[in-house]
Amino acid sequence: MDRNTLTTAGGQPVSENQHSLTAGPRGPILIQDTHLIEKLAHFNRERIPERVVHAKGAGAYGVLKITKDISAYTRAKVFSEVGKETPLFLRFSTVAGEKGSADTERDPRGFAIKFYTEEGIWDVVGNNTPVFFERDPSKFPDFIHSQKRDPITGYKNPVRMWDYWSKAPEALHQMTILFSDRGIPDGYRYMNGYGSHTFSFWNAKGERFWVKFHFKSKQGIRNLTAAKAGELAGSDPDYATRDLFEAIERKEFPQWRFCIQVMPEADAEKYKVNPFDLTKVWSHKDYPLIEVGTLELNRNPKNYFAEVEQAAFSPSNLVPGIGASPDKMLQGRLFAYPDAQRYRLGGNYQMIPVNRPKNPVGLYQRDGIRFDENGNYDNYEPNSFGGPVQDVSVKEPPLRISGDADRYDSHAGNDDYSQAGDLYRLFSPEERDRLTSVIAGTMKGVPSDIVKANLSHFEKCDPEYGRKIAEKLGIRS
Repeated sequence: MDRNTLTTAGGQPVSENQHSLTAGPRGPILIQDTHLIEKLAHFNRERIPERVVHAKGAGAYGVLKITKDISAYTRAKVFSEVGKETPLFLRFSTVAGEKGSADTERDPRGFAIKFYTEEGIWDVVGNNTPVFFERDPSKFPDFIHSQKRDPITGYKNPVRMWDYWSKAPEALHQMTILFSDRGIPDGYRYMNGYGSHTFSFWNAKGERFWVKFHFKSKQGIRNLTAAKAGELAGSDPDYATRDLFEAIERKEFPQWRFCIQVMPEADAEKYKVNPFDLTKVWSHKDYPLIEVGTLELNRNPKNYFAEVEQAAFSPSNLVPGIGASPDKMLQGRLFAYPDAQRYRLGGNYQMIPVNRPKNPVGLYQRDGIRFDENGNYDNYEPNSFGGPVQDVSVKEPPLRISGDADRYDSHAGNDDYSQAGDLYRLFSPEERDRLTSVIAGTMKGVPSDIVKANLSHFEKCDPEYGRKIAEKLGIRS
């Protein structure tokens, strides 16, 4: 039997694929038509659960090439020598939209990278913005619910969005980015990426440093106007996905400069902002960018579902020399992301080819839905049969922690306005006008008490910021 013969999933040849087995020409279908039953049963299960966020995405394979020695900061082998190349898979996405939503919606963009290092998978699961709307993971579900569809009506309602933000001034920095010209990137090639969170490096001496990851587009930054984005949403809703795929097919391989900011461990105690607050950035004057390498995308997936849809990222995928930090949102994501992948793809999701490490894997996990021999040694440790054992040489140095266990108010004494105001003042007059017009446009029809509560926040960022929005809404102070 050759490969052109149609078979069932069990490999049995199929004699008839055009007509169901029935009792007579007009009779009912027989359950013994096992080929029909298999086709219908599989069809019912073709869709895995959609991601709650980042549902719509595009991806490609590529390579990270190291251009600078940073062994003084980290022992991670991915950075071990200049010229070293590490294969990777990068998935771009919109955040709030569903699987069939348009690529050109005003929304942050996911920028998730899976590095297949010799020490295992290292995932940088970030966005195209250096900050986020929240700093505490307990608020993440509430924030996302406010952006999603109204549970009563089934459609999106801006009142819910602005009502939430009126009580969440920590979101102002990200909101200023979202509603600015930067809010609608012109595809995925013309935007930056960020790890956003603070991570840690540690070197061969066990010295720790705090670090932020930046990916600067070599194509430059290009954004869409709201009018153009709306036009494309109707004429080409897969615009960004198509642009990325076709550029790589043309061998116009997009590249990003991989840069880091490095903060000595002791500086965190005295820095002017909490360096572990996801709503804040570190000044580039205080901690300048250090260029580490070049990231290039040069190969398209062969199957969208198998590779892009089943790609599973988690910030908990860290390799020796790269660690977490006290960033509260990061701490929450260390659990939430792999938990989401187990729900979507099963407990053995890291065995799916796109997620599988390139280096040998030694572990005692067994069973579940398997795609391999399920292990060729017993499933407990310690043991007497030479199974894999721990390696103390990759131990992370101790993390300094102080303070009592409590539920601390992150708003108390925290300045949620200055960085958003600083960003507003960086914009040109024309950019400020477009920013405030977009915000005012989304506020139309929102109850006046909610509008005024939000205006008070914008005024604290910069008096002009709030005034311009109010004027465009016809509100006189």
